[in-house]
Amino acid sequence: MRMILAAVSTLSLSACAAPIVTTSPSACAALLPQSWKAGVAGAPIPDGNTIGDWIAFGDAQTGKLDQANGRTKDAMEIVERCEARDAAAVKRATRGFFGRIFG
Repeated sequence: MRMILAAVSTLSLSACAAPIVTTSPSACAALLPQSWKAGVAGAPIPDGNTIGDWIAFGDAQTGKLDQANGRTKDAMEIVERCEARDAAAVKRATRGFFGRIFG
């Protein structure tokens, strides 16, 4: 009987112990496309020297800037969502036994 009580006590106490959670850096940056590391190349300098050539270049360069700014915005959103996901996982893991059952 004492053996059964000791086993039940040990099991119930171990169920109340908080899990060990490490907060190692996550790999949020790995979610970004590898091709973005090269950056966005600028528009090619025009061969001609007419105003039309330079207007076309300016338009193309503005498009490249829009592309680069879009990547920056997208990268920031991806990393922020990844960090929020990781924080929520740590919070869930550290709620304890009753938090996992009733939370």
